[in-house]
Amino acid sequence: MNFVLDASVAVAWCMEDEGGPYVMEVLESLRGSEAVVAHHWSLEVTNALLSAERRGRIDRTGVTRFFTLLLALPIAVDPVGRAIAFQETQRLARAHGLTSYDAAYLELALRTGVPLATLDGRLREAAAAEGVALHLAGWATSEVTPPPSR
Repeated sequence: MNFVLDASVAVAWCMEDEGGPYVMEVLESLRGSEAVVAHHWSLEVTNALLSAERRGRIDRTGVTRFFTLLLALPIAVDPVGRAIAFQETQRLARAHGLTSYDAAYLELALRTGVPLATLDGRLREAAAAEGVALHLAGWATSEVTPPPSR
C-alpha cells in the first residue's frame, strides 16, 4: 500500500463541483500504487452518495456506475481490530477533536507509516500534528503552485 484514502477524496471523484485538481491527481496516482482504507470507508462512501442522490446531485445510474469504478480500483480495506478502535482511534479522536471515523484514517496512516489523502481540513491538521504526511502534499495545499500538466 502507498497511501491511506479517506472517503472525502473518493466522494469528490464522483462530484464534479468538489475537490478540484488534487482529487484527480490522487485518482491518477492509483495507476501505479495501491490505497488502503479504513474498515468503514465503504459505508461512508455509500452514505455520502445516497445523500447526494436524495438531494438530486447524482442519479441512481451514476451511483451504480461510480461503485463499479471504485470496485475496479486498487483499494484494500484494513481489517481493524476492536482493540485499535477502542484504544488508539479513540485517543486520536479526543486529542484532535475528530470523529471516530476520521480518527480511524489517521490511525491507519500512523500504523502503516504511509501518507494520507484527504480533503478534510481538521484531519489534515491532525495529520500534521501527528507527523503524518499528506499524499501529494503539494496538491493538498493552496500555497503550492501545481506542477504543469503532462
